[in-house]
Amino acid sequence: MTDEQPHHRGDPAVFAADLQADGEPEAEFNPGIAGRLPRKNVAAGALVRDGEGRLLFVDPTYKPFLEIPGGMVEDDESPLAACHREVREELGLDLALGRLLLVDWMPTHGVWRDSLQLIFDGGTLSPAQVHAIEPADDELGGFEFLDLAAAEPRLRPSKARRVALAYQALLAGETFYGEFGRSAQ
Repeated sequence: MTDEQPHHRGDPAVFAADLQADGEPEAEFNPGIAGRLPRKNVAAGALVRDGEGRLLFVDPTYKPFLEIPGGMVEDDESPLAACHREVREELGLDLALGRLLLVDWMPTHGVWRDSLQLIFDGGTLSPAQVHAIEPADDELGGFEFLDLAAAEPRLRPSKARRVALAYQALLAGETFYGEFGRSAQ
């Protein structure tokens, strides 16, 4: 990134300007093919810690397992912007999200299409930030900070693997790629 390029952090106005600068969309090489190409769901979450290094988990009211803060990326929304939006909506926190820790592919399972699951570094919360957490009443039954071993029995196995892999990436100072929570590197 050069000095002339502002850091966009998921800013829709920057994306709109970039699209305009790109000019007309590329023509389809076979008319109608774009509508037949596969689409993937994308979800983005944050690995957030407290001062003791425990991970923040939320308790969704609509499923029996714990989750990390985050959610589905909407159409025309960047994964980083989605993660920021979801954390703010779910917990009332406006976090400065850090680097991407993990890109994890998840296969089709039941009615759910295959997807890409991204986890960003949510940083370490100050005691004041922890105290300021306000779980969304319509979506969350609560939140708690747990080490991964304590959280594991309350997570889907793939989620436990995914969070553990993201935590390994955090400690290694790298970004990892996984498939269904297993390292593919």
